[in-house]
Amino acid sequence: MAAARIDAARLWDDLIALGAITEPDKPYTRRSFTPLFHKGRDFLKDRLEAAGLAVRTDPAGNLIGRLEGSVPTLPVIAMGSHSDTVPAGGRFDGIAGVIAAIEVARAIQEAGTRPRHPIEVIDCLAEEPSAFGLSCIGSRGMVAKLDDAMLAMTDADGRLLGDALRETGGDPARIAQAQRNDLAAFLELHIEQGPVLEAEGIPIGIVTAIVGIRRIEIRFEGQAAHAGTAPMHLRRDAAYAGALTLVRIRERAEALAAAGQDYFVATVGIMEVWPGGSNVVPGRCRIVIDIRSSNPVLTDRFAAGLDTDSHAAADMAKVDRTEFALLSDGVPALCEPLLRETIREAAKACGQATIDIASGAGHDAAFMAAVCPSAMIFIPCLRGMSHTPDEYSTPEELAAGTAVLLETVLRLDKRLD
Repeated sequence: MAAARIDAARLWDDLIALGAITEPDKPYTRRSFTPLFHKGRDFLKDRLEAAGLAVRTDPAGNLIGRLEGSVPTLPVIAMGSHSDTVPAGGRFDGIAGVIAAIEVARAIQEAGTRPRHPIEVIDCLAEEPSAFGLSCIGSRGMVAKLDDAMLAMTDADGRLLGDALRETGGDPARIAQAQRNDLAAFLELHIEQGPVLEAEGIPIGIVTAIVGIRRIEIRFEGQAAHAGTAPMHLRRDAAYAGALTLVRIRERAEALAAAGQDYFVATVGIMEVWPGGSNVVPGRCRIVIDIRSSNPVLTDRFAAGLDTDSHAAADMAKVDRTEFALLSDGVPALCEPLLRETIREAAKACGQATIDIASGAGHDAAFMAAVCPSAMIFIPCLRGMSHTPDEYSTPEELAAGTAVLLETVLRLDKRLD
């Protein structure tokens, strides 16, 4: 019986072929719930069936290929990621993990070995923020975090998420049946989306933790006024309050990051002012803050400070802080030590150096950690670029990571009960 080995050329060809399913004038775009996304799903389904896997779509819209094990009572070893992209994104984010998982399943099949555990390849639905304002829809469904309020969310055309889910092959009426309680492990290969592996010349990152992400919206209400006739000391400039808050966000985030004990970053990616004229003092201002940390205590401390700072900014600008709203909140997920150690052993067996690294981005594996041990394998990406058409890993880097994923699955199949 031959040893299971990946086919690096086939792996790369599949990744490039899936990436080619894109909006032609906006590469690489294949957003969830669109006709192109469904076309990509058809491609993946063909590859899964050709690999000899039984294919289904669960009620939460996850595409799943299954290879039965020799011991029917053992739980599933699952691996995968997502195949949707952000607008004008890349060919590797998420996609590499799905294609790598398919290649691992093929390698096991072609070697003629039958694993003890069932093996599943999962393309998780809509990991990226969707047109409905929600991310990680499929993995939320597998951990009972996709509720009726979420299914009632609408896109810009008024379409319900539940209806879009049905069009993808899911079933909102049976969403509870998507929850998994039969998983021994979930493994996700992913590009790093950062520069550490490339800079250090290390091919494999073993993820220690996946950050929790909290988003907060703050609104200030002042008084619009003529930019030329409103005296400075009488202005109620809402943008001024927003700017003061932004500065304190940066100062507090830098202080927490510099402490070095845990991963912490904060970003103001949205700052809007109204009415938006160059000759008008802004009467309203809205900012959205993205807070990410591997330690929820730091997130709570930062949010409490932000509450205080934004009140102070409003007082200084002589405006009202009308809203301090929690938009979303995801807790950090620690990657399971046994899985991490198995990845380390697998990489050594494959002749690949490793480094421990935290993930500053959210992933489906973070949700899956709520129902089973989860872990991630990072591979390098060019200059740390992601969510851009320039996103790139070499064929050799992808093959090295996939070989480590294969070896990890084979070792876990022997190690886990």
